[in-house]
Formats: sequence, structure tokens, C-alpha cells
Amino acid sequence: MVRRDRLDAAAIAVLTLLCALWGVQQVAIKVAVHGGLPPVLQGAIRSAGAALLGALWLAARKGGAGLIVTLRQPGALAPGIAIAVLFGLEFVLIYLGLKFTTASRSVLLLATAPFFTALGVHLLVPQERLGAVQALGLVIAFAGVAAALADGLVHRSGNPFGDLLCGLGAVLWAATTIVIKSAKALRAVPATALLLYQLGGSAPVLFAGSLLLGELAAPVHATPLAWAALFYQTAIVAFASYLVWFWLVQTYPAARLAGFTFLSPMFGIMASGLLLGEPISAGLYVGLTAVAIGLRLVNRKAPARA
Repeated sequence: MVRRDRLDAAAIAVLTLLCALWGVQQVAIKVAVHGGLPPVLQGAIRSAGAALLGALWLAARKGGAGLIVTLRQPGALAPGIAIAVLFGLEFVLIYLGLKFTTASRSVLLLATAPFFTALGVHLLVPQERLGAVQALGLVIAFAGVAAALADGLVHRSGNPFGDLLCGLGAVLWAATTIVIKSAKALRAVPATALLLYQLGGSAPVLFAGSLLLGELAAPVHATPLAWAALFYQTAIVAFASYLVWFWLVQTYPAARLAGFTFLSPMFGIMASGLLLGEPISAGLYVGLTAVAIGLRLVNRKAPARA
């Protein structure tokens, strides 16, 4: 696999599309919740359905034997279980948090994940350490998110408990990326296998969480729009977009990829305002401006080291 030391035009275009899909996902979760689908149960169905799609896609390309060979990577079992559990817990927190807070605030809180990812990769992956300019860019972008959240607190547009859950979900998202980059066995694993490790392994975690929260105590009656929103989360986001994301993680520097995902709040906030009618204040625009400046600095090439 060819490794590249910075993002090229193709990677930037793909990342922009992925960020748009991820930003709208929070809106889709809220739509499904309002339509009668319990939040954590959504996550469980999403992971299980996307894992099935991934397995069928891989089997169609390589056959049943090829699917088994792809999944049975030497030394990948322990870190594979770790990222599956982290992924599952991450989405338990995110889906449950969205039951309480707004989609726009959830998107912004998840945007803090690149800060934790860059810090962890800087400490654990020597060849991907950040230079001073890149570090400054992340700080500026993180400050922009903090300013936008502070504005939300002033206007009381969110819920502290829901905000906390989504923030912890961002930390687990970062931890997942750090494990992928720091575990030597996972760096050689195909993106399809990484996708299936996380989706297939996280489904039991999410179903258990749904059961413990009492979401399965009564029959589920959901609207067609809610099922359509769940289909979007499953086939478009959890299957197609994550497959592309893991390929990017294995090809390009993780810190720069993580920094670029600050675009997700921009799309998420616009979608929240347009589709859910959530208020978009001046503070959010100030925060997004800082995010854009930080992204520009993060993507600058670091000076060569002796």
C-alpha cells in the first residue's frame, strides 16, 4: 500500500463528501428518534446491517474463502476486539446523547475527536508527529468548537447530560483511530476487515446497551421516514463512508485526516438548521470560522526533520 505524507486534491474531495455525510447523520438519528425508533437500538441495527452489507460485498469480490482469509489477519484479534468494543461504546453514548441534546451541538462535540486523535497519534506514532504549525491549527480549531458550545450554553440550546455523552463519544472515536494507527497488526489489515471488525463486533455491544436501557421492553412502532433515516445511517454512512474512511486512514497521515473532519460541524449545523429548524446563532458562525482557519494550518506540510 502506497503511503503519502500529505493530503492531495483527491483526498480533500473525498474527505469533504465524507464530512457532509457524517454531519447529516446526526440529523438522521434525530429524525428516526422522533419517528419512533429508540436511539441505541438504531445503532445496533445500523452496525448489524452495515456489517452484513460489508460481508456480502467482500464475499462477492473474493468468495467465501476470501472473506475468511481477509478477516483472519495474524495478530489482529486482540486489537480488533478492542476497536469493536470502543466503536460500540462510542455509538451507545452518541445515540443516547442525541436523545437529549440538539443535533448541531452533537456534531460540534464530535468535532473535538480530532484534537484527541492528533494528541494521541503524536505521542504513540513517531513518524506522524505534528509540527508547531499543525499543533497551532488544531488548537485554533478546537477553540472555535469551544466558543460555539459556549454560545449554545448561553442560549440554553442544549442539554448538559446529552452534551456530556456526545463529548465522551468523541473521546472514544479518537481512541479507536489511535488504536488503528498504533497497533502494528492493524496497519496491515485491509480496510474492509477493519470495517467488519468494528461493525460486526459493535453490534452485540449496542444490542446489549439497548436491552439494558429498556428499549426492547415494548414493540417498536416507527414511521416510514424513521426507517428511511435508519437506512441512510446503515447503507450510506456506516457501510460505504466508513469503508472509504479506513482506506484513507491507512494511506494518509492520521493527524491531518483527523483535523480535516472539522468540516463535519459545518455540514451538520447547516443541515440541523435547514431540516430540523434548530437555531443557528452568530457564535456558531464564529466557531466555524476558527475551524476553517485551523484546518488550513493543520494541512500545511510540516518542516523536514534531520
